[in-house]
Amino acid sequence: MDVFDYIIVGGGSAGCVLANRLSADPRHRVLLLEAGGKDDYIWIRVPVGYLYCIGNPRTDWLYQTEAEEGLGGRALKYPRGRVLGGCSSINGMIYMRGQAADYDGWRQAGNTGWGWDDVLPWFRKAEDHYAGPSEFHGAGGEIRVEKQRLRWDILEAFRRAAEEWGLPAIEDFNRGDNEGSAFFDVTQRKGWRWSAADAFLKPVRSRANLKVVTGAVVDRVVFEDGRAVGVAYRLGNESRVARAGGEVLLAAGAIGSPAVLERSGIGDAARLAELGIAAVHDAPQVGRNLQDHLQLRCAYRVSGVSTLNQRAGNWFGKGLIGLEYVLRRSGPMAMAPSQLGMFVKSDARQATANLEYHVQPLSLEAFGGGLDAFPAFTASVCNLRPESRGRTGITSADPAAPPAIRPNYLATEADRQVAAQSIRVTREIVGQAALARYRPEEVRPGPGHDSEDELQRAAGAIGTTIFHPAGTAAMGSVVDAELRVMGVDRLRVIDASVMPTITSGNTNAPTMMIAEKGAEMVLRSGR
Repeated sequence: MDVFDYIIVGGGSAGCVLANRLSADPRHRVLLLEAGGKDDYIWIRVPVGYLYCIGNPRTDWLYQTEAEEGLGGRALKYPRGRVLGGCSSINGMIYMRGQAADYDGWRQAGNTGWGWDDVLPWFRKAEDHYAGPSEFHGAGGEIRVEKQRLRWDILEAFRRAAEEWGLPAIEDFNRGDNEGSAFFDVTQRKGWRWSAADAFLKPVRSRANLKVVTGAVVDRVVFEDGRAVGVAYRLGNESRVARAGGEVLLAAGAIGSPAVLERSGIGDAARLAELGIAAVHDAPQVGRNLQDHLQLRCAYRVSGVSTLNQRAGNWFGKGLIGLEYVLRRSGPMAMAPSQLGMFVKSDARQATANLEYHVQPLSLEAFGGGLDAFPAFTASVCNLRPESRGRTGITSADPAAPPAIRPNYLATEADRQVAAQSIRVTREIVGQAALARYRPEEVRPGPGHDSEDELQRAAGAIGTTIFHPAGTAAMGSVVDAELRVMGVDRLRVIDASVMPTITSGNTNAPTMMIAEKGAEMVLRSGR
């Protein structure tokens, strides 16, 4: 039995940050347990490689949602990273903090220390921003943030159309007020993906006081008298126990962390009893409050302009794309899945932007499938502040059993109304003069959906996840503002699970910020 000061469960975005910060003091012996494998797959490093990582059992847990009533009974693929770096090794690489109002809302709900002014220093600490240090950005940190290395006429035209519609062009989404259009900044270094493992873990792997174990499937947290004292895990066919003299830190993500809590006896006691798990602490909110951003992929056929559909539509074009990347680390192979971003108010009642657009010079029937045979672009739009709440939970005491995931998309009338309005706003922008020369024709959801009911049904037909689960071990209900699991001692959750409400944008940067702040909390309590 090994003994450590800190045991970190999960080697994803949060776990890599925690491993770095907690092992910085050589007096602290740190164990990082990752259920997935090493991040040595070439397609993790090449930005466009997300196409070969999502849906690949080597890099993705291949989860699925339950059938979603709001999506016409469809079940969705629900990718989660299965390697060191977690989702930062397979995601869209967009560096997005959210809005100041998100964090101020956390603080106003009683989570002291989580307002915008509180968290901004932690974002800046870890950042190495291409423009250097400023009031809002850091330089010299671990996370490299760069501009994308590409240009598309169709995206420039869409941005001009948005300006004609009334949306200003801005330079930076990460200053607290996102409203406007800009090209997304990305977590890349010189045209390569820069994951949390690249940034935080690899530079410190040689520390004598840090042990990293991959393929380690955590069964449960071990308790003695209500205090977390270690974890039981499986390595291949071998069962092991590691003991923690300090704290156990769950950083397995919004799906993984509540699953470990439940297998450890922390959850709805009645439901756990049905699975043969004795309750350590009755916590019905574990796995509840699941929030995610549902994206509506509105696609338009165009003419007279280049899109990726044509460029990658034959072997010659693919060869030129590959050559551009080899020679310059630029072009489509250096692309994040989305390039142009926009933050928009769906109506005048909104205090801040509540819609996020990911505009792409391509179109496809479903993510992971082939590109359409005709030139087209996609204006994907999501409701940043959904009212709908879902849940996730284990289906068995066996850690190998996949969890049940039900996001419960479009469960409220307000969410359905925002979805319908999102399609209307998209059509208004596409109808501006800047795009007229390319004669855009709506392909998805397609013409003929005009009434409120028709638009709501269309949203349910084309809606899909944008891979941002959060909130399943939320501050105020499962953990306190110090991220300590309520009802037990020496156990914290430090990842996207703890968000009381989802941030207004992509969730990877906020997750790393939570880990930065959480690491300081752990170290402070141990002094």
